[in-house]
Amino acid sequence: MFNAPFFVSLLVFGATMLFVLAFLTHMGYTRGHRTLVDKIKDTDDGVTVEEGVTTGVTPSSEASFKEQILGVMARLGSVAKPKREEGVGLVQKRFLNAGYRDKNAAVIFFGSKILCAAILLISVFALQFFKPGEVKFINLSVFSCAFAIAGFYLPNLWLSWRITNRKEALTLGLPDALDLLVVCAEAGMGLDAAIKRVGEEMRLSCKAISDEFKLLNLEMRAGKSRKNALKNLAMRTDLEEVNSLITLLIQTDKFGTSVAQALRVQSDSMRLRRTQRVEEIASKLPIKLLFPTVFCIFPSLFLVILGPAIIQALKILNN
Repeated sequence: MFNAPFFVSLLVFGATMLFVLAFLTHMGYTRGHRTLVDKIKDTDDGVTVEEGVTTGVTPSSEASFKEQILGVMARLGSVAKPKREEGVGLVQKRFLNAGYRDKNAAVIFFGSKILCAAILLISVFALQFFKPGEVKFINLSVFSCAFAIAGFYLPNLWLSWRITNRKEALTLGLPDALDLLVVCAEAGMGLDAAIKRVGEEMRLSCKAISDEFKLLNLEMRAGKSRKNALKNLAMRTDLEEVNSLITLLIQTDKFGTSVAQALRVQSDSMRLRRTQRVEEIASKLPIKLLFPTVFCIFPSLFLVILGPAIIQALKILNN
């Protein structure tokens, strides 16, 4: 008997696989063409490329699987990314908040959205081969759209999770970093040298703080003004505590007040804020435990305590 939805699913699955195969073939041809052009340019410049000599170009056969996947996502992302630069810049800023500073991170992100949506869509059609019985076309369409939309927004959830984890790590490690800054400033070190030393000392306890302080030190050593470098740090972290610290350091540098005293006041304030945050979380625990207590613990207690009594009462009523 002719099964129309199954036949449509087979056609869509085959067309998708042919499209992916054609895309990968075109990508390999483009890469080989670029390699040939580079070799010709090197020959024209007087550089002889001999057989068996390793050049700067890596053949596609020797590329790792990870690099191939990233290349596919980058090419998909260059097609799927927003036309306006504001949208790409917003995603790039979120990747900075997550700790990724690669300039191609936003393009790979948009490519991963398309790739995840395509994988889940193909999975829905592939699962129809193992499902017995006739499949309704309306159900297949609804499930395909739902899985495609879920796959499209799955990278957004992963990016939000990474940003949240990094902000928590920065929040936990910032008071210790401020204490080290206070110690270095009171020992007579300048602010730039103190930031460099704290970035080295915080490598084991909080890698996120260490990376941000090292990048801040590199920006100042590269010639960027301290004010702009500190503002870039606030933009990368996107934390209220870091924003207040940056404002304090900029004002201290502007008015020439004591850096050590200002950092000590800021460190005490930040530790007090962290203590208050822990107390707030502890005060919310009884409310959060109310629902599992009522819906999970109380029914089992009632069953254990009142169960035998109910059984005895039923036996008496039956007699």
